[in-house]
Amino acid sequence: MRRLKLLIIALFFSAIALPAQAKEEIYKTADQFLAEAFDGDVPKTKVLWLKRDVKALSKEILDHAYPALRIRYWMRDDQSVWILEEIGKERPITMGMVVKGDEIRYSEILAYRESRGWEVRYPQFMAQYAGATLTEEKKLDRHIDGITGATLSVQAVTRIARLALVFHRHVMPNTTLAESKVSGDSNG
Repeated sequence: MRRLKLLIIALFFSAIALPAQAKEEIYKTADQFLAEAFDGDVPKTKVLWLKRDVKALSKEILDHAYPALRIRYWMRDDQSVWILEEIGKERPITMGMVVKGDEIRYSEILAYRESRGWEVRYPQFMAQYAGATLTEEKKLDRHIDGITGATLSVQAVTRIARLALVFHRHVMPNTTLAESKVSGDSNG
């Protein structure tokens, strides 16, 4: 009987010591986000190949290489839509970014997988990115207010916002290489 009590106590304390498990929360599918961004008339998918210069720029922004050889995007006129992922603390956060002209028009968290920091998905937080552009140093032109307990998630969203703006500049047909700060063919 004593062994059984010790076993129960050991199981109880080991359960308390386990880290919280992240639960994947899908708020919107990529197809839903694209339909909203393009008023139901989604253009054909395009591809940005992450060639040497684009890969180097991505690494500069993310502090690590983007884990893909190519990125799918959708474009009509001067509006592009990007579905990108970045690690918050341990798990990827999937974000949709709409870039028009040279600024973020709209952004949304599509899927969140971390155990903490999910507050970044709220529209009030994501609205801070609307209208954001890049400085010459490839930083956002504004301060983004953080969320207590969600610092890594806020940083991940901000890096993706910067990356979407850089990618958009790179694929715009009338953008010169000096303006985009990258070289190489975007499609291919």
